[in-house]
Amino acid sequence: MTYLEQEIHAQPQVISELIDRECAHISEIAKAIRIYSPDFVLIAARGTSDNAARYAQYALGIHARLSVGLATPSIHTLYGTPPVMTGALVIGISQSGRAEDVLQVITDAKEQGALTVTITNDAASPLAQAADHHISLHAGPEQSVAATKTYTAQLTAVALLVASLVESEQLLAEIREVPALVEQTIRQSEPVKAWAEANAGLTSFATIGRGYNFCTAIETCLKVQELCSVIGQGYSEADFLHGPIAIVKPAFPVIVIAPAGKGSTALEGALAKLNNRRAATLVISNDARFESQTWVHLPAGMPEWLSPVSAIVPGQLLGLHLATAKGLPVDQPVGLTKVTITR
Repeated sequence: MTYLEQEIHAQPQVISELIDRECAHISEIAKAIRIYSPDFVLIAARGTSDNAARYAQYALGIHARLSVGLATPSIHTLYGTPPVMTGALVIGISQSGRAEDVLQVITDAKEQGALTVTITNDAASPLAQAADHHISLHAGPEQSVAATKTYTAQLTAVALLVASLVESEQLLAEIREVPALVEQTIRQSEPVKAWAEANAGLTSFATIGRGYNFCTAIETCLKVQELCSVIGQGYSEADFLHGPIAIVKPAFPVIVIAPAGKGSTALEGALAKLNNRRAATLVISNDARFESQTWVHLPAGMPEWLSPVSAIVPGQLLGLHLATAKGLPVDQPVGLTKVTITR
């Protein structure tokens, strides 16, 4: 078994341990945030971590009613002109904690008096040490270049922060069910392998999602790109229909991420258009309206706001199985390293 496969299967346990070890600590951080009462939230991240930040935009925006923006680290590093962050909650997300440009955002924010929180898998990392508060992922070493268990741990950490911030026992109870939902998703993802083998010759593809699972569309695309060295693009369904749908010809591969909820309702029309164009679709959903599709069944009854933690698993497995079908190295994709330092 490859490291990647091991780490995909380790995710339920990693998430469970994170909940057990960080729930009380995150509650204290949430208390500090409520006392600080930020005017807005700014999140700095790169790569896969940036997709966890996209999830945070929706989760914090919907549940905590906070305005959340994504930082532009190059403003801080290349141009040396940090924006005004006074009164902000500034969050840095990085698996390794060694992203220098993310660190610069946090450093600049602290100098301006902003409240800073970081989320990393290394409590001794520069990013972890730089912030007012740090959330550790406790995911253990991630040996495969493609991030999997650290990403779902990041999503879970964000969800815990949101639930604690709004002091909702119901949301916390829903989070405690996530490990079992991820385990069930792994078991129900068999159709991914057959779809990957049937589409092993693909050289380009698209992924689409909406709402909470916009991040899942982008992260699924990233996993396939880095593992399979193919051209792909992730879209919000709203943007996809504004022009990019023109790329879809018969048999063009499109992965649709549509867990039941407001996001899947929005995607119903887009999927009908894809079917009319005879796209080779793979639907990741638990919405019964999509049963006629080639689909991966997500667990029934899963709260939409937590669905990205499970919905990314078929995307991770798609990257794994497609790379295997193409005869590519799974744990060490050509031209990539585990830690990428950007300044």
